[in-house]
Amino acid sequence: MEIFFEGITLRPWSIIDAPRLALIADNKKIADNLRDGFPFPYSLKDAHNWLNLILPENIPPRFFAITIDKQLIGSIGIVAKTDIYRKNFEIGYFLSEEIWGKGIATRAIKAATSYAFRDFDVVRIYAEPFSDNTGSRRALEKAGFRCEATLKNNVIKNGIIKDSCIYSILREDFKV
Repeated sequence: MEIFFEGITLRPWSIIDAPRLALIADNKKIADNLRDGFPFPYSLKDAHNWLNLILPENIPPRFFAITIDKQLIGSIGIVAKTDIYRKNFEIGYFLSEEIWGKGIATRAIKAATSYAFRDFDVVRIYAEPFSDNTGSRRALEKAGFRCEATLKNNVIKNGIIKDSCIYSILREDFKV
């Protein structure tokens, strides 16, 4: 299953993507804006470990490679929440640094959000970027997400206590 949207394609990951994933993900600027579970440096072994973790459970697909002209340029995933949050998905993503600032993250967010609302029983999709990650915040805003809150001193990254933001979009507010 592939999702085509405004010149990009979201497709399920394959184990053969590991070398390119490792090449893209081995970037301190990317790691600095993600949770600590995302390693830096990012090795081929890290790529294989992550793919082997998500691939068996990626039916229906929730983790996608972002591609342009079949070239892998990033990752996006929608993670189902549980218990009282079971009508929510959290969305997360990263792109190869050389394509930052070109609107690709916004298109990928819109494509994944459209898919999630169409194919899953969720009412809300949210993301939690660090407050100083202006590129990610802007991509979410351009995709229709709204900042619900800034959580003061909410996270620690690289030994620095930082603010994070909650962005969300509701099913009834989403427009492609």
